This record gives sequence, C-alpha cells and structure tokens, in this order.
Amino acid sequence: MLFTLSTTHQPATDLGFLLHKHPDRLHEISLPQGKALMFYPEATQERCTFALTLELDPVQLVRGSGQKGDAGLLDEYVNDRPYAVSSFLTVALGRALGTAFTGRSKDRQVLAETPIPLEVTLTPLPVRGAEDLPERLFKPLGYEVQIERHPLLAAQSTWGESPYITLTLTTTQRLQTVLEHLFVLIPVLDNRKHYYIGKAELEKLLRKGEAWLQQHPEKRLITERYLKYRKVLVQEALVRLADEAAIELEASSDCDLKQNLAEFELEKPLNLNELRLATVTQVLLEHGAERVLDLGCGEGRLLKSLLQQGQFNRIVGVDVSLRALEIAERRLHLDTLSEKQRERIELWQGALTYRDQRFAGFNALVLVEVIEHLEPDRLDALERVVFEFAHPELIVITTPNREFNARFPNLANGKLRHADHRFEWTRAEFQAWCERVATTYGYQVALSGIGETDPELGSVTQIGVFTL
Repeated sequence: MLFTLSTTHQPATDLGFLLHKHPDRLHEISLPQGKALMFYPEATQERCTFALTLELDPVQLVRGSGQKGDAGLLDEYVNDRPYAVSSFLTVALGRALGTAFTGRSKDRQVLAETPIPLEVTLTPLPVRGAEDLPERLFKPLGYEVQIERHPLLAAQSTWGESPYITLTLTTTQRLQTVLEHLFVLIPVLDNRKHYYIGKAELEKLLRKGEAWLQQHPEKRLITERYLKYRKVLVQEALVRLADEAAIELEASSDCDLKQNLAEFELEKPLNLNELRLATVTQVLLEHGAERVLDLGCGEGRLLKSLLQQGQFNRIVGVDVSLRALEIAERRLHLDTLSEKQRERIELWQGALTYRDQRFAGFNALVLVEVIEHLEPDRLDALERVVFEFAHPELIVITTPNREFNARFPNLANGKLRHADHRFEWTRAEFQAWCERVATTYGYQVALSGIGETDPELGSVTQIGVFTL
C-alpha cells in the first residue's frame, strides 16, 4: 500500500520541515506487524513529494489477531489486509508523523499554520458500501476528488469492478487539518479496523474531528463506520457532537455572548480561531508550561485545547461572566470527566483589573483576544495584575491587528471587528505597548503574527510572548 503527499508551495522542500523527515534520507519505522518506509521520490523547489509505503507480514497479522481455534483460519490468511490501505496505514501515519499531527514545526511554525496546496494519493484503497463515498466524505471538506477504479482481472478476461481504487485528493489547507481528515476517513472508507473499538476510539474521533465533523453532512455515517456500528459508542459520540452545536446556538442567542459569535463568524473563513488556539497551545508546550491561567477564558475554547495536552497538570480559566463560565463548563464536560482529568482543571469567576491572590503560583498566563475589550484607562490596572502581582514566567497575549481589517469585505472602513472592542492596535502601537510593559516589569518580549499575512498590512492577529 502506498501513501503520497505532494505540495507545490515554494520552496516545496519545506515539506520536509513540516513532516520532520529530511528529503535526502530514507526513513524506516518498525511496527508490530511489519515496517513503514518513507522517502521523497521528488524534492525540488517547485514540487516535493513524500511517500510512505507500508509492508505488512501476513503471518504476523494472524499471530497478532488474538484468534483461537480453527474458526475463520482461512479468512485470516486470505484477505487484503497486508496489501490495501486501511487502519494499519492510519496507525503508521500517526507514529511516523506524530509531530505533524499536532500542527507543530520547530523551524517552520508559520508555515505549519498556513494553508498550502497539497495533493494526497492513496492506493490501493478499498471502498466498501457505496461507489460515491469518497466524494461524499471529502468534497464537503474542500477537496477535489479524482478516482481511478481497478477492475478484477483473471487471465485475459475481466470479472468486473473491484472495491479498490486509487484516490487522489487536491486541496489548499493546513497540513495538520489534512492529516486529521485522513486519519478519520480512511477507516470509514474501508469500513474495517484491525484493533479493538472502545471508549478510547470515541475520544480519538471527537478529538480529530472537533473542528469539522459537527458540520459534515455525513456526520452519522462517519461516526457509525469509524466506531464499527457499536451502538452505545455511536450514540454517545452523536450526543456529544450535538451538544457542541447546542452550546454554540446557546451562545449565539445570549445577549452578552452574541457579539463573540459574530467576531468568530467574521474570522471563520481564515480558520483564525483554530490557528490562535493551536499557536498559543504550541507556545505553552514549547516553553514547558505546566500550570496555566487563562484570563478572560470566555466559553472555554482554549481550555478544551489545553486539556487535551498531558503536559498541563493545572489549568484554570477565569472570566467575569457567569454565563460564559456555565457554557465553558458544558463545553469541557466537567460533569463526566474522569477524576484524574477533573483534578487538572478549574473555572473561576473574577475580574482582570483587580488584584487577586489566586492568580499567583502559575508559570504561564494567557490573554487571548482580551485586552481590546478593556477601556484604555483600565490597561494600567491590567498590567499590574498580570505583570506585577501574578508575575508568571511566561505571558502570552494575542490581539487583533487593526491594519488588517481592510481585508475583511464585510467590515466597513474604520469599524472594529467586535462591537465590544474599545480599541484595536496597529502593529506599531502593539509593539510600543509590549516593549514598554516588558521594560517596566523585567520581561523580554517576542512579537509575531498568527494567520494570514498581507505584505503591506501584516498578519490578521498579533501575538506577544513575554518571558522572564
């Protein structure tokens, strides 16, 4: 079985930085039932292709199946598992490209956060249950789908079409997003899995499909086939997906939260909220943060991202709005978390401009799209609460770049992105504030951008990372 991933983003060889696999080398990993070989059949500045071929030992597959007795013995040996794209490939991808799945790149983080042209080929891929299934699964996610069908051959005669195809997918998306789509949908196409389906697989489905599965028109079909029709698991997955949609609907009907959703919808075409959460999470991971305070946590989107990372052993969200905290509690499913998980996370009501002794003792503090909601004359109070009294080792602040607003077609000239924003800074204004605050309180600051970047207007979102 063969998986290839190509890009024409230039320089195309930067794909090696995203996959953490050098184009000049042959890479190999061992698996319980065989091995995966990885190489680059082409690597030029104009186009680069990464290939992974999976070689499985049929005897090892049988030995690891856990079957006892003679029942099904022939079927164990005579099947397509060693040769066709299946859940074995998704496991291999997860092991071989683990860092790429997280959206991290040590040397090309900005590129990892940027949609780039990608082409994926899978062959031979079994499609069982419906001939149009690849289109139904991938087209709603923004892919162009090409299918080459393979007939069954016997000597000089043709027995008709087989369930096997070569699938080519073309899109412009983030690499992490494409990998997550493949991880979920390859087993859905094959409709088989080689390992036990339990609660862990349900959680994996919700984690990998968090950003897209709820809106997918084939949500039920994907859930059923991914979980092998385990009724209890399928029902729980659909309830939890529906609950997430209900949370957004509830927020949109709440007067205090409606504008938050309006800003979210404005930025949605740029995947900006997803990029912000991924970037902030990555910064916290890279700096070794373990105890994180999210000031102005709102409805808990960042908290949910942090909870998925085992590095963070204490996570606290603070917001002045009880309504927002109630929605965050539902989004995090605090009532159904395991005891170990529940011990890691708390929600507090509190103001950001008043000294609070509870804010001490964290080694990282984040303010994601928060400061612009304060009146300018309250910024001094926020500075003292965050930089002087809490005084963590790491502070991460994101805020809109006002200059980029000209790129939003539905945003009138001079209008701010959110009706509750009291100001939005230009890049020069944000830089001046960050440098002054850093000097005053003994921090170093690094400034960069998140999301789409305009050569003249800069990035859509600004980020400042303060370190002691």
